[in-house]
Amino acid sequence: MLNKILSDLKPYEAKLVAVSKTRPKEAIQAMYDKGQRIFGENRVPELVEKNEALPKDIEWHLIGHLQSKKAKAIAGFVSCIHSIDSQKLLEVVDKEAAKHDRVIDVLLQFKIAEEESKYGFDLESVKHLLNSDAYKSMKNIRVSGVMGMATFTDDKDQVKNEFQNLKKIFDHLRESHFAKDAQFKEISMGMSGDYPIALKEGSTMVRVGSLLFR
Repeated sequence: MLNKILSDLKPYEAKLVAVSKTRPKEAIQAMYDKGQRIFGENRVPELVEKNEALPKDIEWHLIGHLQSKKAKAIAGFVSCIHSIDSQKLLEVVDKEAAKHDRVIDVLLQFKIAEEESKYGFDLESVKHLLNSDAYKSMKNIRVSGVMGMATFTDDKDQVKNEFQNLKKIFDHLRESHFAKDAQFKEISMGMSGDYPIALKEGSTMVRVGSLLFR
């Protein structure tokens, strides 16, 4: 299945984040041995444990909701945090990254789904953040794109529309705030059940777990 998914991604030049949450270290090692290097976790304690036990060239992505108080545990090694959903959290990540003399890539999470359980910014809040003096003073984070999760539904048109909305948000921010920043390039959207739709709508990074780990 790994080769099938990679084949699907190739025409779009998109990246695969292998979602390894709850999966044993042996399963991750087996996927690593097949050539996969980017893995996504959603719980900090599990991510810390796996980082200590598995090969050091793995690129770990934190894809789940991140509590500010837990940011310090991953600041020394995490490659990308997909789930920045508040100015407070961004400030904490910047502060903790500075302690390790690192710059951490982050994605701004937008609430594009109708489900109340989903977290995320709205566009106006992000524009306010990006125009703030607090953001302009941050030196240890790099906003490299956006992330969103579609509604969990069989309605493919709804999912498509939600992905289109995130792409519009990305395009707007790139034009208004990141026109000179080549690093602002990632749209993290699409999971096991909807990644083909996400790719067609502009995803550069899909988060796939259940299809890979069976």
